[in-house]
Amino acid sequence: MRMTLVISSLERGGAERTASVLANAWAEQGHQVTLITLARDDAPAYQLHSAINLRQLRLQIPGARNILHGIFRQLRIVRVLRSALRQARPDAIVSFMETSNVLTLLAARGLAAAMIVTEHTHPAYVRLGWQWRTLRRLSYHRADALVCMTGPAWSWFQQRIKVKGCIIPNPVISPALTARNENQNGDRAKRIAIAMGRLSREKGFDLLLDAFSTIAGRHPDWSLKILGEGPLRNELETQIRKLNLGGRAELAGTVDDPFPLLDDADLFVFSSRFEGFGNALCEAMACGLPAISFDCPSGPGEIVRHEVDGLLVPANDVTALAAAMDRLMSNTQERKRLAARAPEVVTRFGLASVLGLWDKLFADLLPKTAEEEKTALRES
Repeated sequence: MRMTLVISSLERGGAERTASVLANAWAEQGHQVTLITLARDDAPAYQLHSAINLRQLRLQIPGARNILHGIFRQLRIVRVLRSALRQARPDAIVSFMETSNVLTLLAARGLAAAMIVTEHTHPAYVRLGWQWRTLRRLSYHRADALVCMTGPAWSWFQQRIKVKGCIIPNPVISPALTARNENQNGDRAKRIAIAMGRLSREKGFDLLLDAFSTIAGRHPDWSLKILGEGPLRNELETQIRKLNLGGRAELAGTVDDPFPLLDDADLFVFSSRFEGFGNALCEAMACGLPAISFDCPSGPGEIVRHEVDGLLVPANDVTALAAAMDRLMSNTQERKRLAARAPEVVTRFGLASVLGLWDKLFADLLPKTAEEEKTALRES
């Protein structure tokens, strides 16, 4: 099968990671995969399979001088993208994220390919301009299928836009790490609570710092490490100083491979105000880390099994988050109990399971070949 995936860029992020993982998996299965990026990219943030045909159109999307300039620029993007799609001659087109979805639907109009758009965040919490919201509402019904990561996101669309589709979560990749023994550091004097994500408002690291500050005095052997980079670094650094957490809380920046740092930690905390799915949460649990998460919209409530492999606390409730952190920081056995079941996330949301859901979607959308129809008749 010939597949074409379209995404704005391949910078580091949840949707970008998912696009890379799926493209690699499909290429490994022997499909002809073309990965098209719209923005001005240099090297992709994620390694790609050697068989993937990467086409970087190097078109700039954000910012326009005025409405007229914006319209002409989007029309140019649609024209260039349509040419790239026609050259790829795909059987299926999979697009990632809101603006790319709209542009791809416009560019693919009339092409003989199954058109699938994917949403990776809860739409109610995405800051999307009225123009793009209008275009999404008017264009999504042209898609053959809409794929959402979670049930709440799917329900939101079903109430507003009538389009067929399904729920397919992001795949969780099992890290190549050694087995944990109370994170291989059972007797060490210092312990680490870790968090990971873009330093932006939706990730709620300001709430996490507030929660940690209320219990840090009770746990002098614990420190907090936050992996990631983003626009709120200066604000978070100021907050750390104001809360007197210098030496106890660290903004560690972006790392190419977070798994060794996750494996070295004792507890993972997920403080997002809202999510699309929760890739970082899954990756931490795959490493065998006990997890505490806000039960925010949407994703964590479908990932964490409360009191089985982690703890869920009410969204944005700093007091409840601090209490949960205090509980697990105080109790090694509780951390071990939750950590023992956490890696099951790899089975529940593993790549093989997720690819099976995609295979079913493709089977529903793509016409069967004559040979496949004969085989189906013989088996029936």
